[in-house]
Amino acid sequence: MSTTTTNYESFSTMLSQENIIVDAAEVQGILCGMLAGGMTADDQSWIEALSDVVNQGDGFSGKAKTQIVALFNEICQQYVDPEFALTLCLPDDASPINDRGTALLQWVQGFLLGFGLHQADLTACSADVKEGLEDFTEIARMDEEMNDDEESEQALFEVIEYVRITAMLCFTELGKSPLESDNVTNSVH
Repeated sequence: MSTTTTNYESFSTMLSQENIIVDAAEVQGILCGMLAGGMTADDQSWIEALSDVVNQGDGFSGKAKTQIVALFNEICQQYVDPEFALTLCLPDDASPINDRGTALLQWVQGFLLGFGLHQADLTACSADVKEGLEDFTEIARMDEEMNDDEESEQALFEVIEYVRITAMLCFTELGKSPLESDNVTNSVH
């Protein structure tokens, strides 16, 4: 497992070359949502569930599967890191603000989808998790263009940070740490 984070542009390019119709933000969002919703890291059904959602049920090619598994392992490591290390896979800061905003919306939509696949009962969730998921639903519906100015940059930064912290809160409350599994390995195959 590398300590680097997946690059949005290169991962999205690979997905496009493999005729997978989503971008890196949405794939990472789905995987983060699955794990935050309670899927265990050693649950091998996630790869099939992901292919059903993003690849019309077709299996992933060797290259795509390798990179998607690496992303999954990266997310698992980031979720359990004591430094709250989750890094959202979004376009870099040099990209146009609306591209970054759109990718964030896709990440949040993916998270909600993945979360829903593994957590249908919110009655036991804390008020903070319920509020965060409601906020995610509102964020996913946003569609207005942003101005390319300092105020919009700051607002986008704050929303990205809120999304990141809320995803980690959901995982902390509902997720299953790989350390809780009986047969922990360093990678998921």
